[in-house]
Amino acid sequence: MIIIQSFLKALGQIGDPRFRKVLLLGVGLTFALLIAAYAGFLWLINMLVGEQATLPIVGEVTWLNDLLSVSSFLLMMVLSVFLMIPVASAITSMFLDEVAQAVEDTHYPNLPPATRVPFGDALRDTLSFLGVLIVANLLALILYAFFTPFALFIFWGMNGFLLGREYFTLAAMRRLGREGARKLRAKHATTIWVAGILMAIPLSVPLVNLLIPILGAATFTHIYHGLSDSRS
Repeated sequence: MIIIQSFLKALGQIGDPRFRKVLLLGVGLTFALLIAAYAGFLWLINMLVGEQATLPIVGEVTWLNDLLSVSSFLLMMVLSVFLMIPVASAITSMFLDEVAQAVEDTHYPNLPPATRVPFGDALRDTLSFLGVLIVANLLALILYAFFTPFALFIFWGMNGFLLGREYFTLAAMRRLGREGARKLRAKHATTIWVAGILMAIPLSVPLVNLLIPILGAATFTHIYHGLSDSRS
């Protein structure tokens, strides 16, 4: 099966220095973004509440700010469980070109040079993907509350679809352009979604999930070449 073969090839290259570089960049930027988001949230609380607040009957209270700060920290910890990996995946997608090139240098050395995506376009695509992932996962929190026994399946299915769609498109458009990548993706939508789900499942496993964006980028590069060859 093309998905399993592609994953095993990607796994065999995990020690590549370019993979490690992208991993460190992705994880570092993710932590920085989460810390900045928490700092911004605390700043907003201080702006709205101030050092003390006045409540009806009770009057002035000085502990409300501390309570909100602690509550916001706990909220951010809970949200980070659901958002850290999607955010890491989105940020890693910005560096997918480097992972894809490492894969092609090793496994497809006779290919002509790929068309590199300009940094501005890559940044725009990353921000767009990041926005979609964050909004989708925040909305999914509502579904988790109503369908708690199926929360993991919802997480896997939704993120599998989004991750597969994005990573395959980024891998394919280096060779086919954006429109060519879209057409090939539409033709093999089921295969790409299944591969995305298999990428999303380990996102639930601590520590292991930090490697998944890199393995996913490499796996989808192999999947693209496998599907592209099958058209010949």
